[in-house]
Amino acid sequence: MHEGSRSDAVLDKAEILAQALPYIRQFHGKTLVIKYGGNAMTDPALQQDFAEDVVLLKLVGMNPVVVHGGGPQIEAALKRLGKEGRFIQGMRVTDAETMEVVEWVLAGEVQQDIVGLINQAGGKAVGLTGRDGGLIRAKKLKMLDHKDPSVEHDVGQVGEIVAIDSSVVKALQDDAFIPVVSPIGFGVDNESYNINADVVASRLATELQAEKLLLLTNIPGVLDKAGQLLPTLTAAQIDALIEDGTISGGMLPKLAGAIDAAKAGVNAVHIVDGRVPHAMLLEILTDQAYGTMIRG
Repeated sequence: MHEGSRSDAVLDKAEILAQALPYIRQFHGKTLVIKYGGNAMTDPALQQDFAEDVVLLKLVGMNPVVVHGGGPQIEAALKRLGKEGRFIQGMRVTDAETMEVVEWVLAGEVQQDIVGLINQAGGKAVGLTGRDGGLIRAKKLKMLDHKDPSVEHDVGQVGEIVAIDSSVVKALQDDAFIPVVSPIGFGVDNESYNINADVVASRLATELQAEKLLLLTNIPGVLDKAGQLLPTLTAAQIDALIEDGTISGGMLPKLAGAIDAAKAGVNAVHIVDGRVPHAMLLEILTDQAYGTMIRG
């Protein structure tokens, strides 16, 4: 590398750091809830990038809270046990035995992997489930049939959130820790419930009155009919895109939670392409769009 191009590269780096300053100032002391999933969660290089991003955000004065899923890992564990997964309307039927597997995969293996990666990158992560500090109170999810709402399907120990008590998360944040939350709730009889991680992230962001909710996915963001990225959207625009069928499938529950959070006071919800190295950092600290931002 000759002298000219080296100094250009240094100037580029300085420019990027200078560009981050107003964002660091704007979000200092603010809470960011991050739903961690997709490729970012299964590709070792992206896992390391994610952990470094979380630590950097904490060190510059923001308060990241991580909520994770673990569908592929649960699937792999059930296969090892020779247990066949059964789904109704896209929802995993969670009997008592499956729930046991869900708990040890999410609250054990997956959570502790994330905690370890963040600690290795220089942060102080602490793993929580919805049981810790009475964080997520839940009840059995009532699933009505898409075609005939008078029919209710029993999907077992799949839960919906009754209430969130975020005091344990706030206490950890104030103490320089990074909370890592597994989406498991508890019921009135101390039973466990498996809850959709996007829903937990959205509700937790609302409860904490977070500045931002970031949902890491395996797609560039919300796309229009022609497949072009829509960098910003309002709740009304999303309703129109659902109405005309542009948004469908797995994107629907993600966006339902995102809209609820945006309407309930979370300043911005970002659907971020987790396949791009350091996408989360670039989304928060630069002008560059690496996904779709939804405003309330």
